Amino acid sequence: MAQLNMTVGDIDGNVDKMLDVLARCEDERADVVLFPELSVTGYPPEDLLLKPGFIADNIKALNKVVRRTTSCTAIIGFTDRGLYNCACIARDGKRVGVYRKRHLPNNAVFDEARYFKEGRGGHKLWDIAGVQCGVSVCEDAWHAVDGPIARQGALGAELILNINASPYYAGRWREREEVVRARALEAGAPVVYVNQVGGQDELVFDGNSMVMGADGTLLARLPQFEEALVFVDVSLDGSGAVTPETMAPICDPDEEVYRALVTGVRDYVRKNGFTDVVIALSGGIDSSLVAAIAVDALGAEHVHGISMPSRYSSEHSKSDAAVLAEKLGIDYRTIPIEPAHAAFVEMLAPSFGERPPNITDENLQSRIRGVVNMAFTNEKGWLTLTTGNKSEMAVGYYTLYGDSAGAYGVIKDVFKTEVWRLSRFVNAKAGREIIPEAVITKPPSAELRPDQKDEDSLPPYEVLDPILEAYVEQDRTRDELLEVFDPDLVNRIVRLVDLAEHKRRQSPPGTRVSPKAFGKDRRMPITNGYRR
Repeated sequence: MAQLNMTVGDIDGNVDKMLDVLARCEDERADVVLFPELSVTGYPPEDLLLKPGFIADNIKALNKVVRRTTSCTAIIGFTDRGLYNCACIARDGKRVGVYRKRHLPNNAVFDEARYFKEGRGGHKLWDIAGVQCGVSVCEDAWHAVDGPIARQGALGAELILNINASPYYAGRWREREEVVRARALEAGAPVVYVNQVGGQDELVFDGNSMVMGADGTLLARLPQFEEALVFVDVSLDGSGAVTPETMAPICDPDEEVYRALVTGVRDYVRKNGFTDVVIALSGGIDSSLVAAIAVDALGAEHVHGISMPSRYSSEHSKSDAAVLAEKLGIDYRTIPIEPAHAAFVEMLAPSFGERPPNITDENLQSRIRGVVNMAFTNEKGWLTLTTGNKSEMAVGYYTLYGDSAGAYGVIKDVFKTEVWRLSRFVNAKAGREIIPEAVITKPPSAELRPDQKDEDSLPPYEVLDPILEAYVEQDRTRDELLEVFDPDLVNRIVRLVDLAEHKRRQSPPGTRVSPKAFGKDRRMPITNGYRR
């Protein structure tokens, strides 16, 4: 079971990784090795699939792996001519067969119907080391009764081999386990389910590959968020037992989400050729959590924090940012923005006239900070991480071209109430205070005007987040929300969410950890007259 971290488009790198694994499998005298779905191209390759040269390169690379096979059969994910999502069955330097994925998901983050054709034709089995094996690809396992796996069972399959690129969201492993259990029971045969790991833009793949016995007993489980090459012996005498015993633990819910966020940052930074990141450290809880995630993803020596106090920044926020940086062991510097702020105010005064500070003045401060962060990106080559959370993203409580300016939104799919919980997890995991308690307990504030608090503009996050979850993640209409929540609050929040669509469309990608994130999951029109 080769649970690997592939990179989309890095065909040569993906093939080299598979060849290394194949050599180890031959040394271990394995009968068969399963690589993830589209392991040659990486998943999801998106519009790279529209380039004929890309398809040709992926087939050439597949053939390189095929030629290196000997007695160990390899199940390799690739894209075949005519645009099919396929599993190649190869051994002794030749293709034994090709299975074409039959069910193409076209919901949530999936666009497979845009690119691929459905596999058709008769179902068949492949003889591997004297065992009749059924082969299938990812979504095929989610179709019951008359689906490919059940039909393979009816043909007499003794073992089912299923390769996957199944993206993560919180608790996803439970759904997968139940699906694989149902397919094993229908087929009357053990199912080997291999998933990939790693980050790809906003998607994270958590691995959690498994072997399910014919009786629905979980026999083996690989770790979450880690590459693994695990050799298992599956008994086909009816017991379905696996040796040696391999049962990696499941993370608790907070650890699971946190590790997904770390994986997303690590792979986005490294796969895009960066080594270091820069973060605006305000002394608030969002930037503190982002900094902690970045350190776990990249190492403290690759994380740089910048405090950019304004005339409104409190002393405790400045000191909290400094304490956090010291506890994390990261590079830390202070660049006051008052000179730039004062210059902008003076520059704009002839056009704006005499007036008290307003939202324009507040947004100026945020945009100055964005300029400073991006200057470090240009000068030092440090990738800028943004610090906005999902609650703020939903209602537009952030500054376009200000705190939204950056390359990757680390916690853009994490509600504010979850930010607090994950911050406490960071401290519990470390066994000491990393994020200062004062940061966790103080009232949230953007500090863009005197004595500003988030609750001046928004309801308490404990009230706000359940409304947002229902409207954004569960797709409830305003009328449905009115049956559950305060009508005035619903009308206000729904209006804010709808009006902020143009801002979200211009925000950077970020790690998806929920069933519906802003980005690939939720594609609302900006110009939208539907207000019900």
